[in-house]
Amino acid sequence: MPTTPAAVHAAGPSPRRGRRLVPGDRVALVATSGPLEAEQITAGTAILRSWGLEVVPGAHHRDNHLGYLAGTDADRAADFQQAWLDPTIAAVICARGGYGVQRMVDLLDWDALRAAPAKALVGFSDITVLHEAIAQRLGVPTLYGPLGTGATFIADPPTAEHLRRTLFEPQTTLVVGGTGTPLVPGTARGITAGGCAALLAAERGTPTARPSFAGTLLLLEDVGEHPYQLDRILTQLLRSGALDGVAGIALGSWEDCGPLDQVRATMADRLAPLGVPVVWEFGFGHCPSTLTVPLGLPATLDADAGTLTFDVPVLTAHPAE
Repeated sequence: MPTTPAAVHAAGPSPRRGRRLVPGDRVALVATSGPLEAEQITAGTAILRSWGLEVVPGAHHRDNHLGYLAGTDADRAADFQQAWLDPTIAAVICARGGYGVQRMVDLLDWDALRAAPAKALVGFSDITVLHEAIAQRLGVPTLYGPLGTGATFIADPPTAEHLRRTLFEPQTTLVVGGTGTPLVPGTARGITAGGCAALLAAERGTPTARPSFAGTLLLLEDVGEHPYQLDRILTQLLRSGALDGVAGIALGSWEDCGPLDQVRATMADRLAPLGVPVVWEFGFGHCPSTLTVPLGLPATLDADAGTLTFDVPVLTAHPAE
């Protein structure tokens, strides 16, 4: 049964970090949102296996419910929960986005999940809801990165390689970015949070939404939203108090959101008055080549350099070392 969200806003690194991966580890490939295509499953699984991983698919990953969900809400929740609770599974990689996590997230047994050892969760887009729920209820850092059967993960080697290094060699990815430009210059410190802007706005008022992003370095990106729609999303976040006290903002990709100069102007109009550093085009999200960015860890945002520098790796050393 659902439980009341835990207040997880630690000033330092979470003691509940998962461990880094090593060859031979088992990872779960779970469909928490939309249905999967066989060809994408084959291609994504091949990449993960090439890293020396054993891939364990969710029991319902090929199901199709209503034409846009990978099985019923209960089945998708069960697949995720089983993977998180399985002590032989070292990481949970979400297979694709789309829509559906909001429908299943309140079906999870958060008491049981909290009692289990921490592990890596990877995903983006619709998985934003799961990232936020885990941050609030478990206090476990997660990875806003490519989906295990996603087109970018399959087609773009740098995308896959950055995820691989983050999972296997997280000490080599303490600095992320470097190509962004300052929308508002300056530096800021905070705990990373965020994801897909439309999902963060849709979460306001739900049991898994935090009161605000105060003290965080907020990551925002989206796809297929016109500038006026992005304005509406940002205005909802502003009016709801979600952005009160935010420390800094990193803006990712805005694929299919219209002319980038209009998108940039909208971001400046809505976010610059906050008076915090803002980075434009940081390089994560729905873009042809994407970075994996840890959420839930303390970091420094340098808007002028376009970088996030993390205090500690998102995953700990293997216990055997």
